[in-house]
Amino acid sequence: MDDGHLLRYARHILLDELGIEGQERLLAARVLIVGAGGLGSPAACYLASAGVGHIVLADDDHVELSNLQRQILHTTSRLGWAKAESGKHALAEINPDVQVQALVRRLLGDDLDGVVAGVDIVLDCCDNFATRHAINRACFRHSKPLVSGAAIRFAGQVSVFDPRRDDSPCYQCLFPEADQARELSCAITGVLGPLVGIIGSVQAAEAIKILAHVGEPLVGRLLNLDALTMRWNEVRFARDPLCPVCSHR
Repeated sequence: MDDGHLLRYARHILLDELGIEGQERLLAARVLIVGAGGLGSPAACYLASAGVGHIVLADDDHVELSNLQRQILHTTSRLGWAKAESGKHALAEINPDVQVQALVRRLLGDDLDGVVAGVDIVLDCCDNFATRHAINRACFRHSKPLVSGAAIRFAGQVSVFDPRRDDSPCYQCLFPEADQARELSCAITGVLGPLVGIIGSVQAAEAIKILAHVGEPLVGRLLNLDALTMRWNEVRFARDPLCPVCSHR
């Protein structure tokens, strides 16, 4: 760590729980963020600001005017850009020391497996159940911690799934794929702009804690926010012993 690092990350280094050792772990870390939209924007900004050494930003969508109400990675001048490329541009402005890899595609199958295998942690910032379940399966195949966030209308939620821990449930335990829950879209139902900022920031905080080996992550706990009343509540949940994804452990 050089003098520039010591100055840039001074407020993290001052934290006894994190310190120089924790900051060095962040500098050496590789993170995959799936989705460069409402959740991925604040998560990516804070991870880049924190000095995470390598960020892989995956998104197959392009910046539209309606995104700008909440997707703070993007600007009016970058309308029409691929979101992953726009995000890479924005993160370079925040912290040029961070290496950002932009993947302008939807990660599927072996491609998803290969990218997940090459990182230390995954942030699920996407907006559909099929991708969420695919990410969950890949993370458990490769023993990578997963920080999952979701937000719609005025409701947000965050949880952490860590296959390195024997007691950790997975996303499938919490939201079984066979349930076929009705999928809601921000384009149809709307979403409060600052809500995704709050949830994405919590995802970044959880990722930093895990990478720096500090604190207690949200494993086995689902944190819910009702932004209309600004009330948080926590729901505890356990592993499903019959889960097709994680019960083999």
